[in-house]
Amino acid sequence: MSEASSSQSFFETKYRDAVDPWNIASSTSELGRYETTIRALGARRFARAFEPGCSIGVLTQRLAKICNRVKGMDISPTAVRQSQERCRSYPNVTISQGVLPETIPRSDFDLIVFSEIGYYFDPLVLREIGAQLAERLTIGGVFLAVHWLGGSTDHRLTGDQVHELLNAIPGLQPMESQRHQGFRLERWARV
Repeated sequence: MSEASSSQSFFETKYRDAVDPWNIASSTSELGRYETTIRALGARRFARAFEPGCSIGVLTQRLAKICNRVKGMDISPTAVRQSQERCRSYPNVTISQGVLPETIPRSDFDLIVFSEIGYYFDPLVLREIGAQLAERLTIGGVFLAVHWLGGSTDHRLTGDQVHELLNAIPGLQPMESQRHQGFRLERWARV
């Protein structure tokens, strides 16, 4: 995989070439994965959530229904505009453009949803991102990760490798691990 396949220009090209490059708004399997993601959070209501890599805001909409405030962020300005449009009827949602780890918000969150982005990072960078995100969680806060288990030439890591690296982050206690056909979901709590 080239360095360019995790750059802003790589993702911007994807979103300019196709409104929904991974068919997340229309794919039955993608929408089912989002439902599984929300179910894994239980009946809890969250005060402040952060969703890096929010793409076009499909999961963000679902998070808006269980969170008082949701901060979405994506590397692609085009994806950010689409997500803002999709979530415009949710006053509790803000979407901004940013790059991990440089623009992790300074706020504290009781929910971080790290979905489908971990495999675009080198292992050392992913460890740094995971550690910084864990520091942003309140005690008892939830870190939820969901990643596809297939392979792609633009991924630096597999979904399993991403989750193994996240499992090693200090301060996160494993709470739930699910393996489904095609994806892996894990939930940790900040201790």
